[in-house]
Amino acid sequence: MENVQLIGLLAGILTSISFLPQVIKTWKSKSAKDLSLNMFMLFTTGIILWLIYGLIIRDWPIILANVFTLCSSATILYFKLRYKE
Repeated sequence: MENVQLIGLLAGILTSISFLPQVIKTWKSKSAKDLSLNMFMLFTTGIILWLIYGLIIRDWPIILANVFTLCSSATILYFKLRYKE
């Protein structure tokens, strides 16, 4: 793996795991009232587009990071819709 890909992979890992504390907090508190639904809908749409882009150019760091981020973002979106207050 090239250094450029390693940098991309590390960046993807760090930005992707940054969502885990929010997912855990929302799951434990069963509250998503302070989260913006519009922001997470736009963000999730952007992640889907990044994933499609990564698939088109066959760039594994982009693909892996965005699959993980999509799962985290979709989980938060699910909590936001489920725990309406």
